[in-house]
Amino acid sequence: MAGTITRLAAVAAAAVAAAAVAAAAVTSAAAVRAGDELPAGQPVKTLILPGESFVVQGRPAFVLLPPEDKRLSPQPWIIYAPTLPAYPDQHEKWMHEQFLAAGVAVAGIDAGEAYGSPRGTDLMTALHAELVKTRGFAAKPCLLGRSRGGLWVSSWAIAHPDKVAGIAGLYPVFDLRSYPGLEKAAPAHELTEQALNARLADHNPIARIDVLANARIPVFMIHGDDDKVVPLRDNSEALAKRYQSLGQADLVTLVVAKGQGHNLWDGFFRCRQLTDFAIQRAKAGAAPAAVGEGR
Repeated sequence: MAGTITRLAAVAAAAVAAAAVAAAAVTSAAAVRAGDELPAGQPVKTLILPGESFVVQGRPAFVLLPPEDKRLSPQPWIIYAPTLPAYPDQHEKWMHEQFLAAGVAVAGIDAGEAYGSPRGTDLMTALHAELVKTRGFAAKPCLLGRSRGGLWVSSWAIAHPDKVAGIAGLYPVFDLRSYPGLEKAAPAHELTEQALNARLADHNPIARIDVLANARIPVFMIHGDDDKVVPLRDNSEALAKRYQSLGQADLVTLVVAKGQGHNLWDGFFRCRQLTDFAIQRAKAGAAPAAVGEGR
């Protein structure tokens, strides 16, 4: 499926019904800045599937684990974002079940509203170190970003292209200007809005996609063409076009869901192409040949 743009027909009524729910969901998570310490007595993390919750650098983290008879060494895995108090949620349960059934673990760390900031990226690096160095996980996970989680995973991949087996996205954000906007993103980046605007070449993932393309990191995205919260054109489509301009079109698959917005449509959360891609890339990242490879 690499190097393709696919359009999916969808039921418009379902999209409209779910849109209000999704619009609230994208802004309802606790507005904790990246790096804030976990309040005393707060539960570490409530999990939607079997696994462990723990603390890394004062922040809640989790790992969903495959059944013992399906675990591998090194353990293939997926870094999920945005890990916030509400996420991952029940809408994502099916896809995580597919990962675990295939022997792929899923992990994440709550960086607060990080928006791809350096501090949020540092926390993801700390999670990676914890799982790779102390728990026997593969050095090259696949990354999975839902909505603003796209900022998290793309920023981390740009900082560590040698540690990434692939990137999957559910209507992912890659451009800070489109979501959440520079005014909201600036505090997480510890900059004023004006300073962040002046340094977009350093802080905005969409401005640094060349790093991913040149490292030949495969990408799979599914995105609605009626997304008003995270516009397709400025995010998934922009990334695909940049890969194509650099001669790496074969590494990108963009599935466009016709008539769908930023909502809870099952076609997003039960996308077999996405789950198959993430499983394949996570396992490729755990293979001996992945060490020292550029993809």
